Amino acid sequence: MRATHTKETAHTKETARAIGTAEATGRAGTARSVRAVRTARGYSFRMDVRASLVTLLLAAVVAGAGVVLIGSGDFTMTPGEVVTTLFGHGTFQQEFIVTDLRLPRVLVGLLVGAALGAGGAVFQTISRNPLGSPDVLGFGQGATVGALTVIVLFQGGATAVAGGAVAGGLLTGVAVYLLAWKRGVHGFRLVLVGIGAAAMLTAVTQYLITKANLVDATRAVVWMTGSLDGRDWAQVWPLLAVCGVLLPLVFAHGPALRVMEMGDDAAYALGVRVERTRLVLMGSAVLLVAVATAAAGPIAFVSLSAPQLARRLTRSTGPNLVASTFMGAALLLVADWVALDAFGDRQLPVGVVTGVLGGCYLLWLLVSERKAGRI
Repeated sequence: MRATHTKETAHTKETARAIGTAEATGRAGTARSVRAVRTARGYSFRMDVRASLVTLLLAAVVAGAGVVLIGSGDFTMTPGEVVTTLFGHGTFQQEFIVTDLRLPRVLVGLLVGAALGAGGAVFQTISRNPLGSPDVLGFGQGATVGALTVIVLFQGGATAVAGGAVAGGLLTGVAVYLLAWKRGVHGFRLVLVGIGAAAMLTAVTQYLITKANLVDATRAVVWMTGSLDGRDWAQVWPLLAVCGVLLPLVFAHGPALRVMEMGDDAAYALGVRVERTRLVLMGSAVLLVAVATAAAGPIAFVSLSAPQLARRLTRSTGPNLVASTFMGAALLLVADWVALDAFGDRQLPVGVVTGVLGGCYLLWLLVSERKAGRI
């Protein structure tokens, strides 16, 4: 019995050593940027300097884009006036425009982008595939079917449409998880099942539009484009509550998710409860994407491109959850600014801009992955 225990201990140590070597090799280009930090009370942790600086830079971009967006529109305001008004020192007119009209739109865009970025990072890491985002796996399409069902069949209002989108996204997540389960959920099977689910749900969406009358069909198409127009505090508070609970939960599972990138066997050997962690992360990511879709419609390609762009900027292995979250928020706010100001008086829905930019990025990603021999 003792010999068996000694053998298992030695095997675990060998596995941990091999994982550490592989991780160090994968980070060969960034090893110099990792620093060990020790606190005054004796706690210590590793900090990737480059990733931390990139995250701070992205946070600054989010803040700057938000200020610029608040100052854009028919009644323009300088960044200084926006900041002054946000601190409660603006005129009555400025406070009304900022607080009641423009700030909720910016906050919805920030939270939606953050939710999509974090959800995309989780699914791409779990599937171990850069194309394994909610756009490809069918969760956005599931939310769309739920919303269109409420619009076309029940002529529901905005709250009912949002509830239908959340329910559709969650049901799709459960169905994909169950269909992909076979002694665990593995990346390749998850991607295949998700692609099949997305194709079927797209067909259901088209069927619902053909069955709708002209008014409901127009309303459905407008919702499907993805837009931040008309967003107010009624959309901010549910988003803030969900993101305030789920984003810290996802970040807390970041170390376990990083270990799971080495494979399930290695993660089990290092004490990670793989299936429990995977279920918690997938459930959180599905709910984040569903709530984001309910608030702003199916905004395309943010969850696909944000994690990849964050990884290229940080040059760090692992899921890059925090950087991907800020990257998603920055992408959506910048895209909304482009949609508002880049085409003169013709304002576009933000989903059109993210679709064009994301489509170009997807083509580039496919070409680069093909050249690297990974697809």
